[in-house]
Amino acid sequence: MSALLNRTRAELRIGRLSRRHFLAATAGSGFVLALGWPTASDAADPPKYGALGMPYGVVDNPLVFVAIGDDGLVRITCHRAEMGQGVRTGMPLIVADELEADWARVRVVQAPGDEARYGNQDTDGSRSTRHFFMPMRRVGAAARQMLEAAAAARWGVPVAEVTAKNHQLLHGPSGRTLSYGEVARAAAALPVPASDTLRLKKPADFRYIGKGNVPIVDGPDIVRGRAVYGIDVVLPDMLFAVVARSPVYGGTLRGFDAAAALKVPGVVKVVEIKGTPIPNGYEPLPGVAVIATNTWAAINGRKALKLDWEGGPNASYDSVAYRAAMEAAAAQPGKLVRNHGDVAAALPASAKTLKAVYYMPHLAQAPMEPPAATARFKDGRMDVWGPLQSPQSVRTGVAKRLGLDIDKVTVHVTLLGGGFGRKSNGDFASEAALLAKESDGRPVKVVWTRDDDLHHSFYHTVSVEHLEAGIDATGKPMAWLHRSVGPTLSALFVPDPKHESAAELGMGLVNVPFAVPNIRIENPEAAARVRVGWYRSVSNLPHAFAIQSFVCEMAQAAGKDPKDYLLELLGPPRNIDPRELNDTWNYGESPTLYPVDIGRLRRVVTTAAEAAGWGKALGPRRGRGIAAHYSFTTYAAVVVEVAVGAKGELTIPRVDIAVDCGAIVNPERLRSQMEGAVMMGIGNALSSEITFKAGLAQQNNFDTYEVLRMNAAPKRIEVAMIGGDYDAPLGGAGEPGVPPMAPALCNAIFAATGKRIRSLPIGNQLSA
Repeated sequence: MSALLNRTRAELRIGRLSRRHFLAATAGSGFVLALGWPTASDAADPPKYGALGMPYGVVDNPLVFVAIGDDGLVRITCHRAEMGQGVRTGMPLIVADELEADWARVRVVQAPGDEARYGNQDTDGSRSTRHFFMPMRRVGAAARQMLEAAAAARWGVPVAEVTAKNHQLLHGPSGRTLSYGEVARAAAALPVPASDTLRLKKPADFRYIGKGNVPIVDGPDIVRGRAVYGIDVVLPDMLFAVVARSPVYGGTLRGFDAAAALKVPGVVKVVEIKGTPIPNGYEPLPGVAVIATNTWAAINGRKALKLDWEGGPNASYDSVAYRAAMEAAAAQPGKLVRNHGDVAAALPASAKTLKAVYYMPHLAQAPMEPPAATARFKDGRMDVWGPLQSPQSVRTGVAKRLGLDIDKVTVHVTLLGGGFGRKSNGDFASEAALLAKESDGRPVKVVWTRDDDLHHSFYHTVSVEHLEAGIDATGKPMAWLHRSVGPTLSALFVPDPKHESAAELGMGLVNVPFAVPNIRIENPEAAARVRVGWYRSVSNLPHAFAIQSFVCEMAQAAGKDPKDYLLELLGPPRNIDPRELNDTWNYGESPTLYPVDIGRLRRVVTTAAEAAGWGKALGPRRGRGIAAHYSFTTYAAVVVEVAVGAKGELTIPRVDIAVDCGAIVNPERLRSQMEGAVMMGIGNALSSEITFKAGLAQQNNFDTYEVLRMNAAPKRIEVAMIGGDYDAPLGGAGEPGVPPMAPALCNAIFAATGKRIRSLPIGNQLSA
């Protein structure tokens, strides 16, 4: 086993967990095991923090649980949220494989929000499996070895003669067997193996990991309608609430009249939700809640409210004017964030120069399940149920806002009907808790309508990307200038920041891995005028769109094939320590563990191109486009084939995507994630856009905020999974497929029509 996979920033520690600290769902189990990382106080290597001051999961003392009952049933706790990516299957599956458990006798338990017990539970950044692959292997191996030791003691034989296999302990010389349940209690009393004595399986011996033979655990409940999402929570004597929020971000409530609302049949109470000053993080917006016996009554009560809002500093926010301001900023020098060589001298000395400006609008996550959460305050305890990507932050926030001890707040995580980063922000769950505190012990479910969701989202940043390049007489790139302008999501936490955070800059911008002798990257100022938040792939989206589109423009200027030119820009296979490029790196990752492997990036490019038949002739007004991007420690490349009718009708006959995320835990889920990334990336590029006028979002529902329609979807998607390399750092799967989609699509449109698309969404630009 590679030494790389065994490395951690702090030495792993495995220890038993007392019963009183374990989940109630495992009560009565004979065996309980927990794995934890050292806390900051006892770690030899101090914890690293992300650019926003937020700690990352690998150093936050996560606990991963195994419980084995006397009946042999194995319960494995998943501390991350399930939103379709398969984490409730994938991570327990890793434990079960090392444990030699029979998957049919495994049950998955969902962890509540509890940072002290589980560490960072943020299900974002495509980090769950890649950060917990080795920890979960270790806890499974430790449990297996303890069971083997207990069986050896029972038989009075050397432990080396005992082997765990498919939920049984086997004594080789005599052929005797014991079930896991028979020795579970004895195993729990044994010392836990030290980390350096764990015997991890060889990849060739995996039963589940990488095999693709395990369906998702929630599948049967989902298809039968039994799965419980946030909107499905039902409690006795429950009330329902909707909230009228400040229509402009940063606005305040001057006053309101609830008399008409209280006359609506079913309305029980009207409660003001006090806002907090900007920056207010994930706190609820100021608003007025209508609580009723049913949702319909609550909605009608909200319509009857008389509200007087003060628009505040963002009441003049206008998308058209803001874009013009960003373009003006991009045309001027900005904050220097990377400098190599002398671009100022190299650009005018080049045989040919080119310039382009790219635009990407605000996007809303718009999950199929809008935000919804239920809370109950009873006997001094607050319980919250919801589809939450960050349950521990909700727990902390609710306790602080309501003045409760943290151990008096329990946050229960349901399935998520889509998240894409929106449900990392638990403002809607905090609303439910605030209203439950005012409801005399009755639970309250807060429901957001679709227009609530689109009007009050944590939007993906709007951006302008200004690029210039110089090439010599042979077409070789000599100079690269990139100015990236866009409001930062750190504005949620820091007063009036004007520049992208280090994490955002590290998403394909400052770490662009091109072999160009002169590179200069700048970040001009931009102020946030709305709530900017996490969106699937975050700032990789605008950076990849601009860079990979510009590569195609450079190829045209050089008279070269776009795929060949991309490979030329990447240069020969080599590993790049991101610290050679800048003083930050992608999403808080350690540069020593995660160098950029240009060989792997080149390989996904050539794999996707070969699969798509790159270079083979297509008919008139048909074309192929290519793009590649490195993000979340994963390498992805896409080839899109398009056909454009005489009136601009666009069809996409085929998309080929190649992905290399290192070892593949669940191939079926990896394939699904790439297919979903293709669909979402195309939808983003074709039609999705949030615009503002007088501070108000102009889109209300899916008629005006368009996600991908079935008729616009690609006819065929082929996924090439390059994996199984357990010597390579594990990569994420949820996000890396999205960034190259928009540039590959726009490059294909150029190949088919000669028309450059530099502004998203594409909309009707093809028919103009």
